[in-house]
Amino acid sequence: MDHLKIIQSKIFEKFDEFSPLLESWNQAKETVVFTNGCFDIVHRGHIEYLARAASMGSKLVIGLNSDASVKRLKGESRPVNNQHSRAILLAALSFADAVIFFDEDTPYNLIEKILPDVLVKGDDYSIEEIAGYDVVLAHGGKVETIGLVEGFSTSALIGKLRK
Repeated sequence: MDHLKIIQSKIFEKFDEFSPLLESWNQAKETVVFTNGCFDIVHRGHIEYLARAASMGSKLVIGLNSDASVKRLKGESRPVNNQHSRAILLAALSFADAVIFFDEDTPYNLIEKILPDVLVKGDDYSIEEIAGYDVVLAHGGKVETIGLVEGFSTSALIGKLRK
C-alpha cells in the first residue's frame, strides 16, 4: 500500500477536480461536513477541532487557504508552511477525506459549490459570521460551532518561538 499516494489523492487544487468525488458521496447519501482554515502550523487545537468536526458526518472536507490568501489575512511573514505542506499534513489525518485549496479570503464560493450538509467553524464565530452559513441553511443543511482548545493558537506558537 502506498500511503503517500493515498494522502496525495485527498488533495485537490480546484473544485472541478473534486466534483466527481463529491457527486459519488452525494449519490451514496454521505453526510458531507465542511470546515476551513489556514492551518499554518498544525497543533493539538487543530487536531481536536478537526476530529470533532469529522464526527458530525461521514465525510470531512477541509477548505485550505492558499498561500496568497494566508498572506493577505495574516501578514507578510505568513504562512510559515506553504500550502502543499499544509495540505499533506491535513490529508494525512485518517478522518480527513478531502483538502481543497481556495484563494479568496473566505471559502464562500467553494461552499456554494459543495453545498455541505454541515458547515463547521470554531465558536469564536457567531453563526452569522461564518462564510456560507446562508447558503448551507437555505439548502437545508446545518451550521455548527465547536469550542476551541484553550492555550493553542498558531499566532501564540509563533510568538513563543520568536522569544
